[in-house]
Amino acid sequence: MNPNRQIAAFGSGKEGAVPELLREVNGWLDGFTGALRELNEQEVEGRDADGQVLAKVTGSGRLLAVTVDPRVMHALDHVALGEAVCQAIQEARAAAATAMTETIADLTGQPTGDPSDVRTPDDPLAPYIQALLGKE
Repeated sequence: MNPNRQIAAFGSGKEGAVPELLREVNGWLDGFTGALRELNEQEVEGRDADGQVLAKVTGSGRLLAVTVDPRVMHALDHVALGEAVCQAIQEARAAAATAMTETIADLTGQPTGDPSDVRTPDDPLAPYIQALLGKE
């Protein structure tokens, strides 16, 4: 949902524009909240480099489970096992972060990719708010 149509109406002083703008923004927020809720209900997996340790996290990164292949218990010492577990958890959380980034990009219409390439959009309401406050 894009509130830009109502922002223009608000800026031109159209009667009833504020309630309609708020309705559109609330609808967009409801969609955003629902998408984040769905994302949180997903399970995302990550593995260590050898694929012997599996970590499962929610879409928001909360750790759900760690599964270690029984054969690895004899092959790795406690330090290496700890590192493998940490690596699997990091991979799972990285996958969850990627899914969240893609979800937010879909909702906002922003491209995914290198965060330094994303331009922060100007606030379309800023000039109208400044005029309303008498700070033109």
